[in-house]
Amino acid sequence: MIPRYTNPEMATIWTDESRYGVWLEIERHALEGLVSVGQAPQEALDAYNQKATFSAERIDEIEREVKHDIIAFLTNVAEHVGPLSRYVHKGMTSSDVVDTCLAVQMRRAGLLLDAKIEALLEVLKTRALEFKNTPCIGRSHGIHAEPTTFGIKLAGWYAEMRRQRERLAHAITSISTGKLSGAVGTYAGIDPRVEAHVMERLSLTVETVATQVVARDRHAEFMACLAGVGSSIERFSVEIRHLQRTEVREVMEGFAPGQKGSSAMPHKRNPILTENLCGIARLLRAYAQACFENVALWHERDISHSSVERVAVPDACTALDFMLSRFTGVVRNLVVDPERMMTNLESTRGTIFSGHLLLALVDRGLTREEAYALVQRHAIAAFDGGATLLERVKADTIVTGVMSNDDISELFNVQRFLREVDRIVDRALA
Repeated sequence: MIPRYTNPEMATIWTDESRYGVWLEIERHALEGLVSVGQAPQEALDAYNQKATFSAERIDEIEREVKHDIIAFLTNVAEHVGPLSRYVHKGMTSSDVVDTCLAVQMRRAGLLLDAKIEALLEVLKTRALEFKNTPCIGRSHGIHAEPTTFGIKLAGWYAEMRRQRERLAHAITSISTGKLSGAVGTYAGIDPRVEAHVMERLSLTVETVATQVVARDRHAEFMACLAGVGSSIERFSVEIRHLQRTEVREVMEGFAPGQKGSSAMPHKRNPILTENLCGIARLLRAYAQACFENVALWHERDISHSSVERVAVPDACTALDFMLSRFTGVVRNLVVDPERMMTNLESTRGTIFSGHLLLALVDRGLTREEAYALVQRHAIAAFDGGATLLERVKADTIVTGVMSNDDISELFNVQRFLREVDRIVDRALA
């Protein structure tokens, strides 16, 4: 799905060899449990421990005939273990193995993603502190609003990503749930103590009320969390893309020596990294939606969820792993232009200070309606050219009748807007 990219740790989780390895482990722990409750002989466990292995190629060969992956796997294991393999999988159903394995895989993938979020948080924190006091214009509706700092913007990203990490932790806990309770979850053919033993060995919890499967609301929550993290990265990426526009040019993605931006226009430096991240975020949301469709299965179980999860879960985990790595690099290498930020801040001829002027006039006796009309009239005229807003209000006798020139000038000091920067950033990074 992602050309020329692979994280070996994440990719390994979803290989056939890894999946069969977890199946082998589940069956081993189940056999241990059966021996401990007297439902299988010790020699069966000894034979399994000494001989049990698998061949992915052989499993594929058998599956082409039997059309059932777990049966193909068990047949291949039996070829190695011998007659005592009759105790393997005793009292279990396929979903006991498949769902418990998927929980192990999703947990492992979730922990890798958590580590990637932690690395991103460190980079965001470093750069938020670097630009804590760097003024820039805040925008609403894409229009200049009031001054803020680039550090506050980055601190907001940090706080949001920390919330996403907390959500991921909860989702990992929820998905770390397996079952070994038989065909419809009633333990008709297996002792609950066997299930408890297996889950303990795999660092999983037991599904509270299983049917033939682990309830898919758990998987939907995990996938929704991944989509949420991706959507946050998309939000941050959209901001970078806007700030890199030629007319704005406040930040730019890092541009490597020898990098080319366009086959036709040599001057181009396009925000290709963040554009790419925005696209992948759409895939994550689509995968999450598909997994919400998996929640409602027929009765105790059907198989409609299986084909979805075989594609959606590995792809989503791999995609988000890529997104986190890429966005961490984007933030680390982001080129920030404080001078351009100040130029843009000053480009609207002082109109961004209209809010403070409005409040000051109200404090000095004008009604809000009178003050608003006065300030708006001067602000619109200043924006259209000629004298700045400061120059216009200093020439207005209504304003000078209630305020001194020094008081008026102080209202146009950008630092008035930034008095609480330390409080905001420190609170976010605490």
